[in-house]
Amino acid sequence: MQLGVNVPNFGPGTDPGMLRAWAQLVEGLGFDLLMVSDHVAATPDVAVRYPAPFYEPFTTLSWLAGITSRVRLGTTVLVLPYRHPLLVARMATNLQQLSGGRLVLGVGVGWARQEFDALGVPFSARGRLTDEYLATLREAWREEADDRTAPIPVWVGGSSEAAIRRTIRFGDAWHPLRSTLSQLRTVVSNHTLPAFAPRIALRMTGAPIDDPERLAGTGTIEQILDDLDQLQQLGAESVVLDPYHGDPEATRRPHEAWQALTAVAAQRRNPS
Repeated sequence: MQLGVNVPNFGPGTDPGMLRAWAQLVEGLGFDLLMVSDHVAATPDVAVRYPAPFYEPFTTLSWLAGITSRVRLGTTVLVLPYRHPLLVARMATNLQQLSGGRLVLGVGVGWARQEFDALGVPFSARGRLTDEYLATLREAWREEADDRTAPIPVWVGGSSEAAIRRTIRFGDAWHPLRSTLSQLRTVVSNHTLPAFAPRIALRMTGAPIDDPERLAGTGTIEQILDDLDQLQQLGAESVVLDPYHGDPEATRRPHEAWQALTAVAAQRRNPS
């Protein structure tokens, strides 16, 4: 099972130097994936949770491709209705070529109504548009397929039944975000998925969390490692750890997240 990290590409503490430090840490610790998020317009509903500066994902990943050598690069998740699908197909193909085949394209329908309005995209049509755009991506890639570019894996985000149907129809993996183990187990047990690649929280505590609704990836290092083991038993091919918990000021203080990632990497390399 591969392990990845969702790196904050937004917030008051984020700049090129911080992004470089995150990339060096993620690759240096031996993680397999480095992923970033997506927003285009800093409307109030976005800015309260993910404030500026917000580095555009394709631009950011292209730059990170040049300062990393091994780690895979991806989006968790690209809001697919925000961009013309042929533009997405071209940018993804070029990034795949320039990075040596390291791209993972995670996509989702989006949630920020004000941002949809600012971009002139109908919020109520976002599910239908995502389906249409996924079909267009697949067709564009079929027409342009050549020996220079490996297929780009598409991870479909979301936990709704529509997202699961979308995964089965268009995706290479189901990519739910920040769920409990029981929620994930229920979906995996009741659906035939192409693959399973969740993004889970990462918040390490000194004392165990006993809440039955505890998010996977939160608690003591023992709880986190057990969550990862259980996800592997459920068939997860990849798990992305998300150390951001909604406080933009935390982007100025990444060391707590780095300590948690270091602990997970060390325990995975040398289990006791």
